[in-house]
Amino acid sequence: MKVPAEVSDESEQGTKRFRAKRDAILAAAAEAINEQSAKGMTFADVARRVGLNTTSVTYYFKRKEDLAAAAFENTLESLIAMLDVAAEEATPEERVRRYLALNMDRLGRIQRGEEKAFAVLSDLRATEEPMRGRLMAGWREVFRRTRLLWGPTSSRAQTDLNGARAHVLLENTFWLPIWLTRYEPDQYGRVEERLMDVFAHGIAGKDTRWSPTLLDLSHDEAEPGREAFLLAATRLINELGYRGASVQKIASELNVTKGSFYHHLDAKDDLVIACYRRSFDTIADAQSRGEAEGGSYWHKLSSTVATLLDVQFAERGPLLRTTALSGLPVGVRNAMVDRSNGIARRYAGMMMDGIGEGSIRAVDALIAAQALMALQNAAFDMRKWASTMPRERAIAMYASTLMYGLFDDRMAKA
Repeated sequence: MKVPAEVSDESEQGTKRFRAKRDAILAAAAEAINEQSAKGMTFADVARRVGLNTTSVTYYFKRKEDLAAAAFENTLESLIAMLDVAAEEATPEERVRRYLALNMDRLGRIQRGEEKAFAVLSDLRATEEPMRGRLMAGWREVFRRTRLLWGPTSSRAQTDLNGARAHVLLENTFWLPIWLTRYEPDQYGRVEERLMDVFAHGIAGKDTRWSPTLLDLSHDEAEPGREAFLLAATRLINELGYRGASVQKIASELNVTKGSFYHHLDAKDDLVIACYRRSFDTIADAQSRGEAEGGSYWHKLSSTVATLLDVQFAERGPLLRTTALSGLPVGVRNAMVDRSNGIARRYAGMMMDGIGEGSIRAVDALIAAQALMALQNAAFDMRKWASTMPRERAIAMYASTLMYGLFDDRMAKA
């Protein structure tokens, strides 16, 4: 039986309206997740952002968890689509350049109000089964396709190096929206070129060798027990996000009561702030000790980076990931970003001094510093990868991605 044309048109229009409204709800959910985390997002807030009532949102997504999962899946699908486009290029460098260009173009459209931001993926591990398994499988596929930008490998060492490269590239594109706000939109093209220059050629000056000194960051605890408390909290927040790491889970990790938590801190926000301060103080301490090292500025910088990667790869003392920013009050979040930018400027100062003496390549130091921030921030997620090889080799291989560039194979051959 033939369906009348007017009925078919009405059905098609209805489908388009359904998809448009669903897409608007997903965009609003992504916005809410980026501000408040997936667990902090509410149907009421999403409905308000779209101009609907809560019942209208539940027509499309029965549970808040379904909406969050759909927003995360939308991010994963978009990343895979960009990676597929980039994979069409002929060489690894051209593929990475294309992938970066696609990300920068998207950020430009977001800035102009032509597109909404993706949902950040920091809360993936905090989702519940069976959604968690599906989402993590999607993330592994993103990682696999990113690693394939460098093509097939013929050795374990090359596979390990390409894994580090993929991770650093992804983390840098995730970190971009945080610091790109410091630039005017008409400067985005320049930022893209300068960042790609670091990806392609690294930071190290000509004929430099990788021979860092691991710096001693040990010091007496001001309050016995507090350091262990903050380390346990940092590990859980890194893995589960700000909202996913409940007070009960943190207390259980240390085998103490919730009352012990409130002995150390007055509220959970205070905990995250304390974890950030500890992490930033650790980085600043490493920078200060690195600057006090003898030798070239290349040696000072590489020693600082190597020491902080050693901290991240060690089970005992990770640094808090910037993904915990999602869910913090706006004022606190901005203060943490300002502290992070201060640390990046210190890296930039070390690089500029190194450029002056010739031990560091002529790069845009401010942009290269933000790339280093992404590298050290993300290393926590590579602990399992690092555990498959001697620590010194893991540090050298991971650091080489930016120190020598994403296409330099010397660490796979070492």
